[in-house]
Amino acid sequence: MAFNPLEQRGIPLDRQLRSWRELNVAPIDPDASDPYTRCRIITMNGIEVEAIVFGHNLARNCVDPEVKRQLARTRYIEAQQQKVVNWLLPGVSSVLETTIAYEQVAVDLTSWVARMEPDPYLQQAYQFGVLEDFDHLYRYANLYEMIEHRKAEAIVDGLTEVMPGRPTRMHHRNPVDNVRDAYDKTRTDPLSKLHALTILSAEQQTMNFYMNTGPTYMEPIARQLYQEIGLIEEEHVTHYESLVDPGETWWEQLVTHEYNECYLYHSFMEQESHPKVKAVWELHLNMELEHLRIACDLMRRHDGREPEEILAPELPNVVTFEPNKAYLRELLATQIDLTTLGAGYVREAHERFEEMQAQIHGSEAPPSDRVIEQHQEMFGRDYRVETEGPHPDASQRA
Repeated sequence: MAFNPLEQRGIPLDRQLRSWRELNVAPIDPDASDPYTRCRIITMNGIEVEAIVFGHNLARNCVDPEVKRQLARTRYIEAQQQKVVNWLLPGVSSVLETTIAYEQVAVDLTSWVARMEPDPYLQQAYQFGVLEDFDHLYRYANLYEMIEHRKAEAIVDGLTEVMPGRPTRMHHRNPVDNVRDAYDKTRTDPLSKLHALTILSAEQQTMNFYMNTGPTYMEPIARQLYQEIGLIEEEHVTHYESLVDPGETWWEQLVTHEYNECYLYHSFMEQESHPKVKAVWELHLNMELEHLRIACDLMRRHDGREPEEILAPELPNVVTFEPNKAYLRELLATQIDLTTLGAGYVREAHERFEEMQAQIHGSEAPPSDRVIEQHQEMFGRDYRVETEGPHPDASQRA
């Protein structure tokens, strides 16, 4: 039966405030949980952080004190939701283990979105980005074995392969070539708006995570690798945020944010295998239904429009975490050599790209190369999880 959040009743806002006891959720056991449970947790943390940051930005651009107060009430509940979601992560995991899980999210969530995206231009944007996150997973997995002497296969659990993607050294582009063309809000499929916001939110939290955790390591190669990939995450946020139509009003954006939260909580509730986590998804969905109702009222009042004008009549097919090995191998075989030029994609290096490469690398190998070199010196090989056979690109085979 189709689920239309506009027709559902949620928990009244004045009943959503939780006590410390209710916020004190038990973290998952990473050894006894589905790895995709952790991926869903990481994804929803990014979605909630985006909701909070967007709410603050809207408040800073709003002159109506009553609207500011309404936003503050909802945003405080969003902040409680974010704390519950993020605190589901196991405290026993190291920063690097969480990093590898972040990159597994980026790989499998972006792959799924690319497969489902109806707009060819937007689909290409996701295909391009996922090959870079795929390579980041490979670099961090090698670092993990080097400094913690453990293997990433225990984290990805055979669901996601670990091998070279588009080499990280090639991700450093002139910033102007990271800006894509935006979709047209009047013509794009409502699903495309949800996809863009979801991937933007996920990449934004990864950027923030690396900015703050990178210098917590003592090992020079770890500090340097986080610094390099952290800069690339800045590029990725630029890449994805530029897909969103800047002509969307604040109220349109607010409604889309709340609708997307309903979409994702509903999706994850439908597939969650962990009973306690599933209960969180269900509770938060019922909270978000009320947040959506409030956002729709604000849109009617300030935009003079009905939310049905911009939203899908019912939720799309649920967002699914699942292996994307064959899809990624196809992309590796056909798109590993792409770079960007303006708002498009090319296979040949161009002047701006070569200038950027020369300026940022100089005569020194970047950390992403050196981490593989150091790993090979220590173990006589690089670290890979190739469950489906050798790398599809002969030049990247071990």
